[in-house]
Amino acid sequence: MANEDRKDFNAMLRNAKDMPKIQIVTDEATIKKYGGARMYFAPPAAYDELMKKVPPGRVITVGAIREYLAKENNADFTEPITAGIFVSIAAWASHQRSGDETPYWRTLKANGELNAKYPGGVEAQKEMLEKEGHTVVQKGRTNIRYYVKDYEQVLFTL
Repeated sequence: MANEDRKDFNAMLRNAKDMPKIQIVTDEATIKKYGGARMYFAPPAAYDELMKKVPPGRVITVGAIREYLAKENNADFTEPITAGIFVSIAAWASHQRSGDETPYWRTLKANGELNAKYPGGVEAQKEMLEKEGHTVVQKGRTNIRYYVKDYEQVLFTL
């Protein structure tokens, strides 16, 4: 995201627009990729609420949140693009608040990867995760990425 200092992320978090909703997908490639045609759109606040449930020392992935939301709403999958955007909105909204913190740093991308779009980037997320006892490892030589080592062992289940 750009111009984070000029945006009201808490207003974005509260703006559900026309969500929640289920959309029927007709594209065969999408149906095959996600295992069905019922695509769920969760409002931003739903991600924030679930991210707040992850206790210290545990982590969750955006994919696990998406799977949970789809299951809870009788859908085949949760739309992945808005999921990534709404997780970032939840992180920035928490960063802008003085209270009611969302421990967004505990929400990882696929395969335990840290999220560069969070406030302070991967360095800040790395620092917060390490304070909670996680080991963060660097992978890659040119396209450097950071991951929570053995994240599967500390996954939180919704």
